[in-house]
Amino acid sequence: MNIITFGTFDVFHVGHINILESAAELGSRLIVGVSSDELNRSKKGRDPIYLEQDRIKIISSLKCVDEVFIEESLELKAEYIKKYKADVLVMGDDWKGKFDHFSNLCKVIYFPRTPSISTTEIIEVVKSIK
Repeated sequence: MNIITFGTFDVFHVGHINILESAAELGSRLIVGVSSDELNRSKKGRDPIYLEQDRIKIISSLKCVDEVFIEESLELKAEYIKKYKADVLVMGDDWKGKFDHFSNLCKVIYFPRTPSISTTEIIEVVKSIK
């Protein structure tokens, strides 16, 4: 069974590991779409800390991940699901309900986020240290 998930995976942390390992346990193959630098700028209004090639290398190095690709556009999610023959789409529950419309293509599951950790919070803490 093919599992797909998407994310920026910037400033990689234990929450990323938790969701990727949990997603991998659902099937035989985990495919991860890593947001391009341009997509990150359009979504979050800022450049990622790590360039897309570095983020891809980090995600590719994980033993639970089988394949990684660059996600160029949010509007192409359905195409990515079809291209990679995904049986299940996994996202963090901060996106709960936002991907339900893909349930005609695959099962959609939202996993709970790891409490008290997020890339945005880490970046803000680091920026505040002077």
